[in-house]
Amino acid sequence: NNLRFVDHVALMGLEITGYTRANLEDLWIDPWEYKDSLSEAVNKHKIASYTDLSDMLENEKLDLVILCTPSGLHPKQAILAAKHGVNVVSEKPMATKYSDGLAMVAACDTAKVRLFVVKQNRRNATLQLLKRAVSEGRFGQIKMVHLNVFWTRPQEYYDAGGGWRGTWEYDGGAFMNQASHYVDLLDWLVGPISKVYANTATLGRQIEAEDTATVNIEWENGALGTMAVTMLTYPKNMEGSFTILGEKGTVKIGGNAVNDIEKWEFVDSSYDDEKIKENSY
Repeated sequence: NNLRFVDHVALMGLEITGYTRANLEDLWIDPWEYKDSLSEAVNKHKIASYTDLSDMLENEKLDLVILCTPSGLHPKQAILAAKHGVNVVSEKPMATKYSDGLAMVAACDTAKVRLFVVKQNRRNATLQLLKRAVSEGRFGQIKMVHLNVFWTRPQEYYDAGGGWRGTWEYDGGAFMNQASHYVDLLDWLVGPISKVYANTATLGRQIEAEDTATVNIEWENGALGTMAVTMLTYPKNMEGSFTILGEKGTVKIGGNAVNDIEKWEFVDSSYDDEKIKENSY
């Protein structure tokens, strides 16, 4: 009941250091289309641009700020926006330090503005079915969970953008960045986690953070699980999968990015069982 449409939005990070103010009624900007030229986007769409966030917040009446800047910059930018009474959408990860994430939440709570973090995988048709199956108790007791993120990011990817990618300060590694959505699913689908044991390594890329890792997980509900992540898969992204094994059901959602229901079997039938093929893509 408190939601409303927004008109005036600032997209921060069109050119990493560029800030753009736009009217959503007549504009859609693809940041990759203009990654080499902030001025090109400004001229084409006839919009205002800034290179200083404070100036933009002082001079524009904004409903929402979207943070597409290096992750380590999100906290300072979100807190500044909140102090100006502007709602915030942050790309993942919202911060590279836990304390910074808490500070973002506190600032937005104090200012009574909304803070959203981009977790679009939750809206995947495949995962919506899985979420409903879990919520309805179709698995019974969940026994085991497994996730794979077998993707690739070449050295050129980390070298682009001035060298912030793969650093602890501004980006993080395979878990914090590329597999962030899958880490989110661990709690969103299965529940609160009680214990984590991780091994991380930098095996193939010249970066500060990890490019490969494995994790053993124990949930509060007693389920056990594992997660394997790497950005070194040859020659391209291979798999992003989520498997749940329960006493009354087994599901594996695979594909490149949890987009294909490969296994869906339960003791009891449901109307959702008929949607498997139409929800895979």
